[in-house]
Amino acid sequence: MIERYTLPAMGELWTDTYKLKTWLEVELAVCEAQAELGYIPSEAVEEIKAKANFDPQRVLEIEAEVRHDMIAFLTNVNEYVGDAGRYIHLGLTSSDVLDTALALQLVASLNLILECLEELIQALRYQAQQHRNTVMVGRSHGIHAEPITFGFKLAGWLAEVLRGRERLVRLRKDIAVGKISGAVGTYANIDPKIEAIACQKLGLEPDTASTQVISRDRHADFVQQLALLAASIERFAVEIRNLQRTDVLEVEEFFAPGQKGSSAMPHKRNPIRSERLTGMARIIRGHTVAALDDVALWHERDISHSSVERVILPDCCILTHFMLKEITDLVKHLLVYPENMKRNMNVYGGVIFSQRVLLTLVEKGISREEAYKIVQTNAHQAWNTPNGNFHDLISKDPRVNELLSPQEIEACFAPEHHLKNLDSIYQKLSI
Repeated sequence: MIERYTLPAMGELWTDTYKLKTWLEVELAVCEAQAELGYIPSEAVEEIKAKANFDPQRVLEIEAEVRHDMIAFLTNVNEYVGDAGRYIHLGLTSSDVLDTALALQLVASLNLILECLEELIQALRYQAQQHRNTVMVGRSHGIHAEPITFGFKLAGWLAEVLRGRERLVRLRKDIAVGKISGAVGTYANIDPKIEAIACQKLGLEPDTASTQVISRDRHADFVQQLALLAASIERFAVEIRNLQRTDVLEVEEFFAPGQKGSSAMPHKRNPIRSERLTGMARIIRGHTVAALDDVALWHERDISHSSVERVILPDCCILTHFMLKEITDLVKHLLVYPENMKRNMNVYGGVIFSQRVLLTLVEKGISREEAYKIVQTNAHQAWNTPNGNFHDLISKDPRVNELLSPQEIEACFAPEHHLKNLDSIYQKLSI
């Protein structure tokens, strides 16, 4: 395999310089394959490898004249190589290099994204364990439902991220595909064995059946999978934003010393990073439409996809990478307020324990309809009354007292009942 360049930061992977490096890498791999099969002299390949280089600025100068990026690149490379340069790009079409090199960029980007994803997994795993028993109210429709723990909520995030990792590992395999098959993919002027050898040197698999380009369903899948990961991050960010609301304040983004939340209101501590993540997810999600539109090219190819990909692929990779860095830092330094969670859980005197009262009454022999009416009447009275207290109302209801002892009533309001099976979920996640 050709010696790879040291993997740079995500932004650098999408610079013109790095792109041209990957183009050269593909051209050299093809030259080596040609030499191995006896199509070109080995001495010429050694000379090419020793001399081949490029100047990004010079490539742009030539492109301004010839209006063709690949021809400009090859012209500049040959300025370094000299006579042996006639063996470069032998039997190839531009897309052989462009699409194969793009696969190298996408794989390198995914490697960085997967590294960051691993950091997020570890952060979630740690926080889920730390808050395994931090009791809080669960909510559905934004309304108090039943007790959960904050660790359980984080365990759900962890499970989602683990699924995301599985999808990206599969995606890395699916996108690691090259094509060295000529003008319309028929290998008319190049031996298919050259494609196999060159791709092996580059760490890629030959495409099964390319046209002049690698079919864009692969690239659409790439963008969609990043959009799905971004949507998961957005879900976490929206939850943080909701839990940071002043009237909830169960968690909060870390607020650094000297940080300011508002130019007008000194008291403000805003969830700006979570809001930023929400906005970035919208951008990536929007790019999926363009990626899907790129699939339907004319005949064996057109270049309507090219201008699109120059925008959406760097955008999606750079934004996803940044979003992972942001959400990981948010999770690591998240401020958690168990006392506020306890306060919110007991609002209206524990109405969230209504189901336990309902089921306990049913166990005593009355119909579910009758039990539901008793419980709902008391719950709604507590809900709609200033300082309403469901626990007190239930304890004083004569219909309840006929069936339940004070000890049995108290047992209905114990949050431990709702947490007794959470260990099974933690075991599935190896927490």
